[in-house]
Parts: sequence; structure tokens; C-alpha cells
Amino acid sequence: MGRKEDNIAKAKGLMNKLDYIRNIGIAAHIDHGKTTLSDNLLAGCGMMSEELAGKQLVLDYDEQEQARGITINTASASMVHNFEGKEYLINLLDTPGHVDFGGDVTRAMRAVDGCIVVVCAVEGAMPQTETVIRQALRENAKPILFINKVDRLINELRVTPEEMQQRFVKIIHRFNELLNKLIPKEFKGKWNVKVEDGSVAFGSAYYNWAISAPYMKKTGLSFKDIYEYCDKEDQKTLAQKTPIHEVMLDMVVDHLPSPKEAQKYRIPIIWRGEQDSKLGKSMIDCNENGPLAVMITKIILDPHAGEVAVGRVYSGKITRGQEVFVVGMPNRNRVQQVNVMVGDDRIPVEYVSAGNVVAATGIKDAIAGSTIADESEVEPFERIVHISEPVVTVAVEAKNTKDLPKLVEVLKLVSKADPSIQVQINQETGENLMSGMGELHLEITEYRIINDYKIEIVTSEPIVVYRETVGKKSSQKFEGKSPNKHNRFYIEVEPLPENIVKAIYNNEIPDNVKKYKKEVAKILQNLGIDKVVAKGVFGMQGMNIITDVTKGIQHLFETRELIKEAFVEVMKSGPTASEPCQGILVKLVDAKLHEDAIHRGPAQVIPAVRNALYGSITISQPTILEPFQKVFISTPQELMGNASGELNQRRAEVKDMKTEGDSVNIDARAPVAEMFGFASAIRSATGGRVLWNTENMGFKPLPKNLQDEVIRQIRDRKGLKPEPYPPSYYID
Repeated sequence: MGRKEDNIAKAKGLMNKLDYIRNIGIAAHIDHGKTTLSDNLLAGCGMMSEELAGKQLVLDYDEQEQARGITINTASASMVHNFEGKEYLINLLDTPGHVDFGGDVTRAMRAVDGCIVVVCAVEGAMPQTETVIRQALRENAKPILFINKVDRLINELRVTPEEMQQRFVKIIHRFNELLNKLIPKEFKGKWNVKVEDGSVAFGSAYYNWAISAPYMKKTGLSFKDIYEYCDKEDQKTLAQKTPIHEVMLDMVVDHLPSPKEAQKYRIPIIWRGEQDSKLGKSMIDCNENGPLAVMITKIILDPHAGEVAVGRVYSGKITRGQEVFVVGMPNRNRVQQVNVMVGDDRIPVEYVSAGNVVAATGIKDAIAGSTIADESEVEPFERIVHISEPVVTVAVEAKNTKDLPKLVEVLKLVSKADPSIQVQINQETGENLMSGMGELHLEITEYRIINDYKIEIVTSEPIVVYRETVGKKSSQKFEGKSPNKHNRFYIEVEPLPENIVKAIYNNEIPDNVKKYKKEVAKILQNLGIDKVVAKGVFGMQGMNIITDVTKGIQHLFETRELIKEAFVEVMKSGPTASEPCQGILVKLVDAKLHEDAIHRGPAQVIPAVRNALYGSITISQPTILEPFQKVFISTPQELMGNASGELNQRRAEVKDMKTEGDSVNIDARAPVAEMFGFASAIRSATGGRVLWNTENMGFKPLPKNLQDEVIRQIRDRKGLKPEPYPPSYYID
């Protein structure tokens, strides 16, 4: 029996021993060496050949990832590690560092209890480092630190041992500073990393070595020895004396919590249900004999097995042949196979129990972010809050008409596997729109459609997704009449305060208003909304709220669902440019209804409310919002002029410029619409000697002088009349 088979047998044996399990992620800024580290951990545990580790990139088994040298899919893998004479099962989820794939990072954090944050010793903590720490802490996953590429400090930058230590102190200080800025109260000061206790490790993932304080004690090696080995370029010996997988996995076992420990404080954050219910208790205790609850974090599309749902089991056990529900979907799904993942191998097992990561086939209704349970009426896990939302769209067409039905299927699969990709399929016009986090995100998805699904496609130039909002409160209530003239609704709109838009975005307000009416009213009042308005809220769509502030109107309660339907429809497509609305508070201030229910059905109520809504938006300073990105550029001093020249052409606003050594770090904000083609432009402007990245930062009002032109362009593209309708159009 080879090492790999031996490990698989051990892994199966450890699955029920909760104290000996660790579920971890590895997260970092792009190119700080995350996948190389993951591979070396697997190799060290005998899951792949050691020679190839770091060169083979087992977890980047997608050709596209190997071609681009970046990780796109979050793969998962289990391995067995011996620490102080005991064996531990470590489930590892690798995550992407590129901002366009932030959705994958957020979903992976939901399934782990702790993570190794990798920071490059040369570049230090970068913007994306802060983002991944924020994502980990939002899910109550405990971070520890690995400072990578130490060899480059010695061999390329020629720093002295003293300078090297100063750099480390600076990185650790910055890491703890970020941690304390974002950490939940109960862990303040408790999760800081320190060299002394071994919660920080240093090393080179590429050359396969690492060191930590406990490992120095164990081996007698000192920093001076390490400096000398690197200086002599003998990192091979170093890798034998202090192999990276030993050091890192010791640190994981010693400093990251077991599922039993972590679920006690993580469940209240990630699940809004009754903590004292049978399921609530079972999850907090990580009980394998309780009701089933699995959080799906990824769908892998396998040409042979179909869709494989990868997720974390929080309660109960998932068994082959079991009938399960995807919460929110009506049908039962039968689990066909239950597997543990090792690199790209799936090992079939009879069941996987609470505290472990599972890869199951047969759960057809699941998408990344679903909750799987053995009953249909279960409170699902919290909606995963993605740090950014799709802001760039392309139209996708099949080159050959015969591929059209297949393309529609594939687009649905793509958005199932990656919910950060939004797909709109319009059967009537035959136009399929695909929205993603940025140009690269869409490019890679297009590549997959062509290569993995063998469909020739044509895509349009990328276009920006805008939002509609209002600039001021309605000057009067707007009347909407039903087609039979027997029902009238009076509506006012106003801008929703910024802090409330933010709270909705951060998932602090439950979107199921009906179920959590009291809780929603209380949160809104605490955020400064008037008591009557907060109590009347009966619907939310996107970042918009509708509230009923009428008094004693007969039959209104029965028409509420229809009013809400009209509200949802308008919020998805506003009157100005048919784009989604954001940040609007809609107030139903009065209504006159027909006595007879037959005269106030959907065909009467929906058009009346829709007109009242459209009308009140048009009289309240309708405004277009455009998506913005933070742009970070690090460039040699002599090329700073070229880099800032590139930004100036793009309506960018420079927030900060810092000089560090020979390079300048520029921190700017720019509209997404102006950032197309930036990658090649900045490379040619600086001869490729530039590090840069972007991060989406929400929407801001489009400058007044551009509003009319942009509205006309959007309407023209959508085949609408060039000018939006005036308020009088909705009075009828």
C-alpha cells in the first residue's frame, strides 16, 4: 500500500474524531505564493510527488489556471499529519487571490474554521491581504500568518539579518493592526499572532522550507543558520532540515481550532435560526447524530460524474443514497455518491459526518451558497456576503444557431458553480447577458465555455452595469390608477440613508422581512429610521425598502403581496435607463381600494403601483450611479509620471501617494467604465515594471454633465426611446 493509499485509510479513520480535525483555508494577495504552499503541504503528506510540488500545482488542475499561473477554482484536499505523536486530519481549501474571484474566497471561508494568511516578505501586506483578513473575520475564521519568499530578501535584495528582522516585525505589526481593526469583540487581543508562540512562520514555499519558533527549539536551527543557507544558495539542505509541511501543519494543529471548538462561536454568526432548536444545538455541538446541515461552498463540473457539490457538514451525516433538500427548492434530491477530496481525486466513502468537508454528487438543485438539510423547512445559512458585486456585463451569443439550447444550459451551469457570475437569459430577444466582477473574471468564464463545454461563442465588448437612484425626496405624493380606475395608490420616494444601504449590503438586515418583521423594525430604528416607517416595512429588493405608512385602509392587507410584486419589478428595472435601482426608500402613503376583491386583482393593482412608483422616481431627481474601483499601483519612481498619466485619462482621483524605497505606491479611485483595457495600457506605459490591482468599491453618482449622454447610450443599447418618459406619462 503506497503512502497515498495509506493516508486515505487513515483519513477515513479520523473523520469521527472531532478533536483531531482541522478545516483550514489558505488566503493571500495574488502571487504571494498560496498555491505553491498548498502543493507542498500535500506533497509532504504523501499526496503527490515531492519533486513536483510547487512546480506541478496539483490544485491548479484546470488548464486555464496553469496557463495563466493563477488559481481560479477553490479546490479542496484532505491530508493526515502527525503532531506530537498523534495523527490529525487536515481538510484544506485553496482559495484564489485575484480580486475578480473574491466570491470564491468568501465561500471558502464559510467552510473553514481557520486560515493561513500568506504575505510576501518583499511586498509586505497588500490591499488584498486586508480584504482576505476581513473575509475570514466576517465568518469568525481564525487567521495565522506565514511570511513567504524570505529567500528573495536575502538573495535578491541582499538585506542584512538585522534588516530582515525589522521587515518581519513590520509585517507582523501590520497584520495584528488589521486583525484588531476588524475582529469581533470577544477575540480582541486573543487572536494576535506572535513569533514566540509559533503562530507566525517564515519560509519559502517555492524552495520547500519554513521555520517557526517552536521548530527552531526542536531542531536547534537559528535565524543566522537560515540566513547562511540562503546566502550559500543551499536551500535544498534547508528543506530537508526544516520541511515546510512539518512546520506549517504543526502550526495549524497547534493554533487553529477543531470543528467542535469553532462551531460553538461560528454558528451564531453564520446561521440565524433558533440556537435552542434541535438543529441549532446539534450544530453548536457538531453532533454527527443530529439533523443534517451542510453548507455548499462550491460546485465542480466533472465531465464524468456531472455536478459535484463540495461543502462543509455542520451537523448530522450525509450518506450515499440519502434523500435531502436544498433549502428553498421544492424537490427532494437523492445523494448518489459521497466522497472525500484529495487534490483532484475523489475517494468514495459511505458517509461524511459533522465537522468534515464533503464532495457529493446527485444534489441537482444545489448552487454554491446553498444549504442542504434532511427537511425542507429549515432556516438556511446566512446569505454569503460577497465583498463586491458584478459590475461588468457582456452579451454572449452562440456562433452556430444549433448550439443555442446547449449555450443556455451551460450559462445556467456556470452561474450555479460561480454565483458571482450573474446570467440573464432573454428567451424572446435571444440575448444572453453575463455579468461578472471584472474583465478578467468574464474572460476566464468565456474561455471555459469554449474549451470545457466545446461551444463556439461570440461576446460583445464589455459594458458597465449602472444603478438608478433618486437625489431628493418626492415633492408630492404620486397617484397611480388601476386600469379599471377603481383603485388608487399614492406613493412617495426618497433616498435611503447611506448607513442603511451599507447595512443591507453587509447582510445586517434579514431580507426575509415577513419572517423577521420585529427584528427588521428594531434594526432600522437603531440606524435612525422613524419608528412608524420602520414598523411599516414589508418588503426589500436589492438595496431598496418599501414601507406602508397608511392608517386604517380597508382591504389593504390583502393587496400587500401584489404591491410588493410591483415594487420588486420596478426595483429590478427603473424608469430612467431600465437598470436596477439602489438606495431608494418607497413609502405607500395612501390608497383607495374597491370593495369587491374581484376588482382589485393582480391585473389592476400591479400596473397601478408600478405607475405610481415610476412617476414618483421621475419627480425625485432620478440619478444614475456608476460602479467605482479602488486602484492600487506600485511603480518604480522614474515611471511614476507614466503611471499617473494613465490614471488621469480615466477620470481617476488619486487618494494617496507613498514612496517606499525606490518605488511609489499610488492609491486611487476610478470609474469601472474608464478601466477597460487598463491592464495592457499600464503595462506598455511602464514597460511591464509595475504591480497593480483593483478592488470594486460600490457605486457613486455619475457626474451631472455625463448623466444625459450615458442615459441615452444605455436606452439606445436596450432599444428604448432615447429620452426617459416624463412624469405626465405615468399619470393616466
